[in-house]
Formats: sequence, structure tokens, C-alpha cells
Amino acid sequence: MHVFITGATGWLGSQVVQDLVGAGHQVTGLARSSDKAATLASSGAKVLRGTLDDFDTLRAAASAADAVIHTAFNHDFAKFIDNCEQDRRVIEALGSALAGSNRALLVTSGLSGLARGATESDTPHPAAPRKSEATARAWAERGVRAATVRLPPSVHGLGEHGFLPILVRLAREKGVSAYLDAGQNCWAGVHRHDAVRVYRLALEQGVTEPVYHAVADEAVPFKQIAEVIGRRLGLPVEARDREHFGWFANMAAAEMCASSARTRTLLGWEPAGPSLLADLDQAGYYPD
Repeated sequence: MHVFITGATGWLGSQVVQDLVGAGHQVTGLARSSDKAATLASSGAKVLRGTLDDFDTLRAAASAADAVIHTAFNHDFAKFIDNCEQDRRVIEALGSALAGSNRALLVTSGLSGLARGATESDTPHPAAPRKSEATARAWAERGVRAATVRLPPSVHGLGEHGFLPILVRLAREKGVSAYLDAGQNCWAGVHRHDAVRVYRLALEQGVTEPVYHAVADEAVPFKQIAEVIGRRLGLPVEARDREHFGWFANMAAAEMCASSARTRTLLGWEPAGPSLLADLDQAGYYPD
């Protein structure tokens, strides 16, 4: 299978590339710079130079592929609404290239806007700003074999630059590893190596579902995350108000836990990597 991937040099997408190539698939990945293109080529993928705003390039690449995986998203939270709109336009471009065919499109979204303990059959609140899943569903209604892989807030692993390192930096800056209220709001988690197999297995099994959950740890209390960080840094672990977390307050307070029972059954997917708390308890998360 020839798969076109956006975000092919990112934290998740680069691992998706390696997993697909290792399973014998051909991969073309989008890269916006020479150094990223070189890294991508070294993984065995074909390189397509371009950006997420090159819609003609995206449509042409999707038209030439047997399937498309969209993992790219600009995580500059100062421009989150603009980035959500860019993401929607990218999916529109990819979907238009696949219209009238039986080729699959897998897009990436999160658990935000879903009820606590959500299953694959639940749908996000329509007011959620990120429209990745809604756009994929709209294309599915028009006959495109489009589906969404929902990722938890923590796609963890040594070397990540996501939410766990943000919490570590915040604890160091404030001198306390904090949680909100009683800290019983929960996050889901998955190791990067486990998450990427959901994309491949979904493609290899025909993308028969509208949603897949790449969720290993279904519900980790936020207080337990704070406790690991506090112990590792030798800092107190205490409740704090929203002001303590600044722009990150909504994430620190969020309920983002979910079941992956249906995904596991359908795909035969069993996470094998370390849990969120076990990963966070490694020294590599606390560089000097």
C-alpha cells in the first residue's frame, strides 16, 4: 500500500512512517524544510516538499496514494483557533482528492469535547473548536472512506515535547507540583509506539469504523501525575487555583479519559509500551 502522510517528521507522524515502512508499505511524507526532508528520507520514505498551506500539492499527493494519514497539526496554542481552521482546510483538500474512490483517509483528533469515559461511538460537542473529526465525518457522509483516530492528551515517550514536559517545567518554575481541586479529573494516555499501530492496523483492515481510540491508560487521575513529578523533583504536591497554571489551566482541569475497548477488539490492538505514570517516572523526563 502506498500511503501519503502529513506531519511525517513530527513526534507521532515520524513513528507512523517507520511503522508503515517496517510493515512493507510505501510511504510518501510531507516535509517543509531540507533538514526534515533528510531525516524523513533516511527512514525509507519518499519526500514531498511542501507545507500545510500548499493545497494543490496536498491534493496531488493524496490523488497519487492508496491511502492518506493526516497527523499534522500546528500546536502553537497562541494561534489555536487559526490552527484549527488550517486543519479543517487541509482535511477538506485531502477529502476532495479522494472523493469518488474507495481509498481511505485517517485524520487525527483528540478527546477534548467528549464526555468522561467516552467510547468510540460518542461524538464531540459541536462547539469544540477543533473540527478534524467533524470534517472527516462530513466527507464520510459524501462517500469518502474517512475516519478519525482520537489521541489522548498524553502521547508519551522519552523525547516528547507535549503536555507532560510542560507540567515538569511548570513545577520547576513554581516550586510545587500542582493539581486543581481534588485532582481527580483524569487524563488518558498512550505510548507513541502503541499509538502508531492503530493507524496501520486500521488501514490494513479496511477502515471500517468512523472512529478509533488510540488509548492505553484509560483514566489516570491528574493528582497521580502531579505526585510523580513532585517526587522526582523533590517538590511539594499541592492543590492550586487556575491562576497557578496560566494558559494551561483548561488542560489541567480537563476530563479527558476514554475507553478503547471497541478499537482493541476490532483491530486486535494491545498496547505494549510503558504506562503514562511509568514513563513519567523515568529520569529522561527531568533533564538538568
